[in-house]
Amino acid sequence: MDSYDMIVIGSGPAGQKAAIAAAKLGRRAAIVERKDMVGGVCINTGTIPSKTLREAVLYLTGLNQRELYGQSYRVKQDITIADLSSRTQHVIAREIDVIRNQLARNHVHMYVGTARFITPRTIVVTNEAGNSVELSADKIVIAVGTKPAHPSTVEFDGETIVDSDQILSIAKVPSSMVVVGAGVVGIEYASMFAALGTKVTIVERRPTMLDFCDKEIIEALQYQLRELAVTFRYSETVREVQRHPAGTLTVLESGKRIPADTVLYSAGRQGLTDELNIAAAGLGASDRGKIEVNENLQTEVEHIYAVGDVIGFPALAATAMEQGRRAAYHAFNEPVGNKLGDLQPIGIYTIPELSFVGRTEESLTSANVPFEVGVSRYRELARGAILGDSYGMLKILVHAESRELLGVHVFGTNATELVHIGQMVMGCGGTVDYLVDTVFNYPTLAESYKVAALDAVNKMRAIAKVTQTGPYHPLPE
Repeated sequence: MDSYDMIVIGSGPAGQKAAIAAAKLGRRAAIVERKDMVGGVCINTGTIPSKTLREAVLYLTGLNQRELYGQSYRVKQDITIADLSSRTQHVIAREIDVIRNQLARNHVHMYVGTARFITPRTIVVTNEAGNSVELSADKIVIAVGTKPAHPSTVEFDGETIVDSDQILSIAKVPSSMVVVGAGVVGIEYASMFAALGTKVTIVERRPTMLDFCDKEIIEALQYQLRELAVTFRYSETVREVQRHPAGTLTVLESGKRIPADTVLYSAGRQGLTDELNIAAAGLGASDRGKIEVNENLQTEVEHIYAVGDVIGFPALAATAMEQGRRAAYHAFNEPVGNKLGDLQPIGIYTIPELSFVGRTEESLTSANVPFEVGVSRYRELARGAILGDSYGMLKILVHAESRELLGVHVFGTNATELVHIGQMVMGCGGTVDYLVDTVFNYPTLAESYKVAALDAVNKMRAIAKVTQTGPYHPLPE
């Protein structure tokens, strides 16, 4: 039996960082991964393929250039799945090579196969040929990720009724599509196929989509998606999905019937804990396969950690990486600094993209926190005109008394990049005055921070001007 200081089960973003962090601390580390899944779901079927697909769609459709060159502008008229997948496969291969190199360079041993607990400190790894090896470790990190959840009432065939993994391997771009579920994944794919010219209908049981985001930003996203001919069916649930020779028919509980070439079912994610035999380690999981952890990412068994999507929200690659590093540091008594707080940026790669960090207007209002809003619109920026982006916007939320930045919300080109400027200011305890006094390169989208800051400060100045004219006199009854 081979023995290690740390064994990591899963080589996605969380697993990679945990294993490499352990190795950097001088510990003997190993990582276990299934064949052809190096890099985990993130690299092979999730984040990287979907974001690469998005870039291919934006380039080939010429969507971002149409305000400059006309609505008929396209780089390629007849876009095929092969056009999209060629770029995706290139990026996946490159990322897998980078990961293998990083693990090898840090002397992290990789075992190919499926892991299963025998005892709380021992696992067995079985490869496709049926050969097994037992491994033991002082510390174990579970980073197995998730898979698309499959409702028992839906018959997935991987061709006409697909999940978010299978959508990447469909035979052709469908002329029509029903997307069931308006979560992050569903909305991202809905916007991509709508940009390709697919007639998309989104069915969502809730009264709105992405309700954890700023309401104004979501309204802007909905407007842009409707411009791409997306139809929304809110407060609707699916009764059944029928497969016919001519396509599919999605039947809603309300009686509506929606025909489409393809149905994408985005019904959440299921933790990949079924085959781990976690009961042998003294662990349990929820009905969605999620594992509970404490603030140090420890499970109820002290020496076993869980990180990444398998522990649930926010289930983002960026957060998972940091969780992996922190788990390894805590396991080996290395200081990890401040705990993971609320300043984790959320990036949603729809077309157009959106990103935010911190609080929303709705949460501040419900908590009775006084705040002012500063807004900058891309159409008023020279860089916005150069890019042909007239719909983008950046919004900051400022505490009305302390002048701290409480939230930053961005919609439009490079939203997921821009948000980090606000994140840094907030993380360092900066105020709106820092943004007012800072010089930004011109022409850039970054200067939207200064415009938004001036907007907020001018509103605050107007309030101060009123209050400084004299004491408040209530109107007579």
